[in-house]
Amino acid sequence: MAKLVKIKSKEELLKRIEKAEENLTNKFNGKNQKRSIVICGGTGCLSSNSQQILEEFKKEIKNRKLSDRVDVNIVGCFGFCSQGPFVKIYPEDTLYRMVNVSDVSRIMEIDICGGKIVEDLVYIDPNTNKKYPKQDDIPFYHKQKRIALHGCGTIDPENLEEALGYDAGKGLLKALSMSPSDVIKEVTASGLRGRGGGGFLTGRKWQFAYEQENDEKYVVCNGDEGDPGAFMDRSILEGNPVSVIEGMMIAAYAIGAKDGYFYVRAEYPIAVNRLKKAISEMEELGLLGENILGTGFTFRAHIRLGAGAFVCGEETALLNSIEGKRGMPRPRPPFPAVKGLWGKPTIINNVETLANIPYIIRVGSEEFAKIGTDKSKGTKVFALGGKVKNVGLVEVPMGTTLRELVYDIGGGIPNNKRFQAIQTGGPSGGCLTMTELDTPIDFDNLVEKGSMMGSGGAIVMDEDNCMVDVAKFYLEFICDESCGKCSQCRIGTKRLLEILERITSGKGKIEDIEKMEELSHSIKVGSLCGLGQTAANPVLSTLTKFKEVYMRHIIDKHCDAGVCRSLIKYEIIPDLCKKCSLCSRNCPVGAISGIVGKEVFKINQDLCIKCGLCYSSCKFAAIKKS
Repeated sequence: MAKLVKIKSKEELLKRIEKAEENLTNKFNGKNQKRSIVICGGTGCLSSNSQQILEEFKKEIKNRKLSDRVDVNIVGCFGFCSQGPFVKIYPEDTLYRMVNVSDVSRIMEIDICGGKIVEDLVYIDPNTNKKYPKQDDIPFYHKQKRIALHGCGTIDPENLEEALGYDAGKGLLKALSMSPSDVIKEVTASGLRGRGGGGFLTGRKWQFAYEQENDEKYVVCNGDEGDPGAFMDRSILEGNPVSVIEGMMIAAYAIGAKDGYFYVRAEYPIAVNRLKKAISEMEELGLLGENILGTGFTFRAHIRLGAGAFVCGEETALLNSIEGKRGMPRPRPPFPAVKGLWGKPTIINNVETLANIPYIIRVGSEEFAKIGTDKSKGTKVFALGGKVKNVGLVEVPMGTTLRELVYDIGGGIPNNKRFQAIQTGGPSGGCLTMTELDTPIDFDNLVEKGSMMGSGGAIVMDEDNCMVDVAKFYLEFICDESCGKCSQCRIGTKRLLEILERITSGKGKIEDIEKMEELSHSIKVGSLCGLGQTAANPVLSTLTKFKEVYMRHIIDKHCDAGVCRSLIKYEIIPDLCKKCSLCSRNCPVGAISGIVGKEVFKINQDLCIKCGLCYSSCKFAAIKKS
């Protein structure tokens, strides 16, 4: 990377950006006389040895004496997580997936040295068996549009020069040539709504803080992403931290703040380290600190680590945590824009929201507003997981349907299973069924259907998922994460969980349905923060859309999905039993009896603990599960 010489004016930054763009373009198109190898450095791929793959490439390049012809570096998440780790070769744009350390020498020999594609490492469509050597040709990417994920999977997140070569700084330059009120008007005109789940108009929130007369104001980035299965904010910070810093700087300039705080959970060490490095380099370059670019604008960025409490994703609990207090919500009003961090006007935006800001200022609100629906502009990043073929991180225009998300991008349900539901909004959201798959995704549509956007988790469930068990899972999470401030949330969610545990253990009663509905509404109206107000959503949602499943559990004492252990029954089919005793030998409690070679084995239902070891160990499919 080029030496970081401090930039003192907007003109100098513009020249630095132009040079960085030229260098990056040359890297991608090969005009620098080098082949470039980039490797996915997102958490998912790093956990699958992408760092070792990087080191192996470096060793191969050194051993083959190719350092003057080939370079290699880490980039952010490619999104298609189920196919990682990824290796991409420039200038050909060849993309290899599911790469192992042992594949490195083949890639070097066949591709880098031989000029041919390693055929078995490119993506193969499981439906057509067609090979796709280039990323843009893969169907997974066809309906996506990257704005918040801009640069992720393309630039080195630890190289500020590459960020500058990929549009970083342009939004800040343009914002600094505008008045703060004009910046706010531009963000308001874009229609950007908060991507953390609330969906409040970002420009309006900024306007509230701007109007407060106070010498001290703050900007806070909420990176406390706690929904089960969610990793959108983490991937943005890992893949292009500079874009989020730039978004925060523009927000600070707009409202008159001099300090900003990144609140990121400590479980995201890679994101935190890359963010720290980006802040340090921007300070060295003169893009953070006193009198930035000679404009009189001063801004400092700080990092605070969260301890993993889900409630700290709620903005006032987050503020308490930054101040060193216990992470518990504050009553509102006053709202943070009036009285926030240390009692000063504060705006809190999540990572994805801030990542959109440089794009809006750079290209203009009108261009951004062309994307999406009438009331939900732009794109939304989703962590698509669960029972779907293409697990990964996707960014789609608002208005994309759930069917497109699950089937066109997600590739559908594995093993020809039946789609049952998709849970959006995490523990605060709700499930959407087959009849709602053609719903266009936006803030209002999802709420109308009984769910919510949330921060962007999207968990797909098939016929093997028990929806009562799903509701119980989310209630267990909520009970663990409740801060305990409100009795309705602290006690009410525990009572709800106890009822669900009774139902899934075969002890449920018909009146439990009415009790759960009544209790859910009580929790909703009696809780102080969003966590408590939405805590019962998974119960209300599944009760509304899968009431017959609850009734089967209560009346028939049966779980159709075979998930609730207490409602499962294992029986040996006499005609199929080979009298081998394998089931009996694997039973941990001695519930199976019989005589080897002479007598059909039987399961004592009073002793059976429903562990399923007999079922999984039988080689003759002689045990049925019902």
